[in-house]
Amino acid sequence: MRLTKPALAGLAIAGLVLTGCTTDAPADDQADTGDDQTSAEGDWFVQEDFDRQLAQRDVTPEGSADEPWLQAIEPEWVDTAAFAKEGGDATVCFSNASVSNPWRVTGWITMQQQVEVLQESGDIGEFRVSDAADDDNQQISDIQAFVDAGDCDTIIISPSTTATLTPAVQAACDSGVPVIVFDRGVNTDCAVTFIHPIGGYAYGADGAEFLVDNLEPGSTVLALRILPGVDVLENRWAAAEQIFNDSELDVLGFEFTEGDGATIKDIVTQYLQRGDVDGIWMDAGDGAVAALEAFEDAGKPYPVMVGEDELSFLRKWKETGITAIAPVYSNFQWRTPILAAVKILNGEEVPSEWVLPQDPITDADLDEYLERNADMPSLHYAKFGGEDLPGFPDAWQDR
Repeated sequence: MRLTKPALAGLAIAGLVLTGCTTDAPADDQADTGDDQTSAEGDWFVQEDFDRQLAQRDVTPEGSADEPWLQAIEPEWVDTAAFAKEGGDATVCFSNASVSNPWRVTGWITMQQQVEVLQESGDIGEFRVSDAADDDNQQISDIQAFVDAGDCDTIIISPSTTATLTPAVQAACDSGVPVIVFDRGVNTDCAVTFIHPIGGYAYGADGAEFLVDNLEPGSTVLALRILPGVDVLENRWAAAEQIFNDSELDVLGFEFTEGDGATIKDIVTQYLQRGDVDGIWMDAGDGAVAALEAFEDAGKPYPVMVGEDELSFLRKWKETGITAIAPVYSNFQWRTPILAAVKILNGEEVPSEWVLPQDPITDADLDEYLERNADMPSLHYAKFGGEDLPGFPDAWQDR
């Protein structure tokens, strides 16, 4: 396998400049934070974590398959009796990184619907929310404001980036309030529970393995990435890079796109002007349709495609009959922190690391998920896990 430097260096550098204030990355293609996420094998690659996540894909989770947002893979349970609170008037505070992409919008709707159910049942009282709009400094300020207010019974945090938000999360823990971290991680294990699907390594490997299995040796692959410095995204590429290094595929390079459809289309078009691209790997597939449109405009055969479970891509997949896979970073995880907050305030055990199932959508179950989400908008995510909530389907349709 030959891995070249990104040919569109100007675009990559521009992406880094634009995201520099909201990521942990220096002015290089991959982050170098100097923290314990790094290893000699790569800035964001840790062999032990890689091996564990790939193995967890084959582990049967504990809990009911009908409620995957409450399932847990290899949980280690922690006692939360010290945080038990009498009555149902608990104030739950949530510091959100942003709702700046369709995946986060879908999850945020699901979270709000779960909150309404628990407020109506009397399990929680006030739900306070801050949105940092992908600004690290704003989120640090938001978290400190919750701590200073002194009346949050639990603080839920979805960090904007990894290293930069770590001190703020630690400060929240040090206040004595039970802290729940979900979606993206930080470099402290002080939270009562850290909730996430299996992880970025598993996601990146699902797509890379699919390309290796479905392309001939010597085929060319272009990798499209959103931005640097977020652990789950960096781990996705680190896993893919390991698998590509052990293959006979020719990886043309990777490009940062910020998830912008026009940028994605332009990058792919420029690569196609220089030669064939046989496969596309993406660290997030909400711009997958734009990539496919570049092939259509160029009159080129469709690539073997790694997308995601956003409906625009699933519908394009069905329409075109391409060879594809949709890795999943389970969107239903947005229900879990609210339910975890109730468990903690009731003094019930929760996993210290709450690992949720993460199964890609394949050609075998594509029709099932298209049918289940037939009335949902294109920017909706198929594995959102909110079908049993009272607001379904209107809340997700009226976004």
